[in-house]
Amino acid sequence: MPSEKTLSDYYNTTGREDILTGGIKMIPIQTPFGEFKVWTKRIGNNPTIKVLLLHGGPGGTHEYLECFDSFFPAEGFEYYYYDQLGSYYSDQPTEPGLWKTSRFVEEVEQVRKALNLNKSNFYLLGQSWGGILAVEYALKYQENLKGLVISNMMMSAPAYGRYADEVLGPKLKPEVLAEIKELEAKGDFDNPRYLELLLPNYYAEHFIRIPVDKWPEPVNRTFKHLNEDVYVPMQGPSEFGIRGTLEKWDRTSDLPKIKVPTLVIGATHDTMDPEHMKWVSTQLQQGKFLLCPNGSHCAFYDDQKIYFDGLTKFIKDIDQGTL
Repeated sequence: MPSEKTLSDYYNTTGREDILTGGIKMIPIQTPFGEFKVWTKRIGNNPTIKVLLLHGGPGGTHEYLECFDSFFPAEGFEYYYYDQLGSYYSDQPTEPGLWKTSRFVEEVEQVRKALNLNKSNFYLLGQSWGGILAVEYALKYQENLKGLVISNMMMSAPAYGRYADEVLGPKLKPEVLAEIKELEAKGDFDNPRYLELLLPNYYAEHFIRIPVDKWPEPVNRTFKHLNEDVYVPMQGPSEFGIRGTLEKWDRTSDLPKIKVPTLVIGATHDTMDPEHMKWVSTQLQQGKFLLCPNGSHCAFYDDQKIYFDGLTKFIKDIDQGTL
């Protein structure tokens, strides 16, 4: 067993003070409302490939992304789980002024610095709401990025709303859609019947194409730990489009400003229009598109081989200079 001095010297020379904590590091974040801490966990060690994962929500957790453990270690990637401020493993302040996209962008930048990620190794992957956050980060700080991944997120909240109303809704049985719309019109989102209708008819078709009673345990944990005090103000209570403060978010005209190599991942059965996702890839200076034909919003579960084969190839191509 190394002496205490030896360990201290080791930390000082490697910057890996998380070694004895299972890779877990609580990072202090400065905000206009004071200092808070966010939870991160490092897995692997690779000086040229370090992937920071941005979970969905807002107010979700990293937990549903734990399936990355079945793929990234075998590729030798270093990657980081991270619960954003307000999420289950991080501090959960109640100040409403914290739940702004611009504030989350500055949080990601502070996390990047604390984890020693930089242009030579930093890949940012955002899924769902995390895709919004990843693009917002890239538009301000892309000089820090080696690669960007936008997973399962359209670049226009209004366009997403139209897709939900015009394409996804009509796919439901008419009587199911009518009852959902009736509950939404009343604002009765807390009615158990609302979730009872959504789970088998919407979530099991477009969120994750696995029978509800067989959902992966990490997915169930994320739903259990969802912070609605963050989710509802930003996303809104409805599952058909965005009706919170993100309702008018639209970055379609800004996509050509993103110079960094970017992979856009869409899925045929996603809540997000796969044709829009394909179009997004054409607007980026170095965009690539990956379609998961059997996948949904969580294509990393229901179309795993396509998702991870495409994702790992993208990262390796950048790392090897062949992209």
